[in-house]
Amino acid sequence: MDDPHCDPRKLERTYAQFEQVNALVSGWRFIYGRFIRPYLSRERAFTLLDIGCGGGDLARALQRWAAQDGVTLRVLGIDTNAQAIAYARQQERSGLSFRAVDSATLCIEGAKFDVIVSNHLLHHLSTSEVCALLNDCQTLSRGLTLHADIERGPLAYAGFGLLAAPLFHGSFIVPDGLVSVRRSFTAPELQAVCGPDWQVWRPFPFRLVVGQRASAV
Repeated sequence: MDDPHCDPRKLERTYAQFEQVNALVSGWRFIYGRFIRPYLSRERAFTLLDIGCGGGDLARALQRWAAQDGVTLRVLGIDTNAQAIAYARQQERSGLSFRAVDSATLCIEGAKFDVIVSNHLLHHLSTSEVCALLNDCQTLSRGLTLHADIERGPLAYAGFGLLAAPLFHGSFIVPDGLVSVRRSFTAPELQAVCGPDWQVWRPFPFRLVVGQRASAV
């Protein structure tokens, strides 16, 4: 799906199916309730940055869950893929916007966010790019940062193939998902890349979260 010449119908179907895929395997409802919701309050509006937002399904979900809890959450999703942003912008609403920029651009602009998240982004990056992203997040964050991703392993690979193949057709979900599992980190590998300032943990089997709380908070 990263191929600029890929089938546009399959690409749009892939973005549409991300919501179901992430609900099935990513565990963000738990991550929100366990880590993000306790940080939020009804006393003021909060800001959240979703880096590598793709079609925007996680950004929409996080804003919706916060609203259900009576919290005002202003969400910005960013992605360097212009096709992803074009799709995501169709879903824009009050307090939810998308930009085709990278985190380094936001650093130059002097932006700050209460919460920063990413989903299935780290395995797309080299180790040096992961380090650069984490450095950007330390500049951009005034609160909580959480990066969630797959943990590489033969059971994760086989399980995703068996689970996803019957459910998702006419898109890039299955082939790209299997490539993603092969490219992803193990917990020790990711901790070694991130360094001691970041915590890596496994909230469920085959899932990793990298987290940090801003020192000023």
